[in-house]
Amino acid sequence: MGINEFIDRGLKRIQKDLEKKEVKKEVKVSVEEKVSVEVNFDEIFNSNFMKKYTYFSSFDELLKSGNFFVNSQEDFENIPDDIFDKHIQAVTHFGSWQEMLNEAANQYTQNIFNQS
Repeated sequence: MGINEFIDRGLKRIQKDLEKKEVKKEVKVSVEEKVSVEVNFDEIFNSNFMKKYTYFSSFDELLKSGNFFVNSQEDFENIPDDIFDKHIQAVTHFGSWQEMLNEAANQYTQNIFNQS
């Protein structure tokens, strides 16, 4: 599951929460307008997130430390999951890439929501 799907899920969760709490329609529209489905890794894995949860200040540094040379989405997707999970376990506070991705996507969507 890709980062865009996680962001979309996070937005849907926020929207459901808003509906349950009967928040005004303007707030929901504001959230939808502020979020773009296309988000790059530098936005999700910003320096604050990276410094808090890893030994690096950028996602690029994390990749380079594991000798992962990524120049495209395809390059990234071709990294074997088990190898990348081991690297994530070694250099972050997460047990897997999926766990790290989930937390980053959750924080990103919460930050978008809090800015509205």
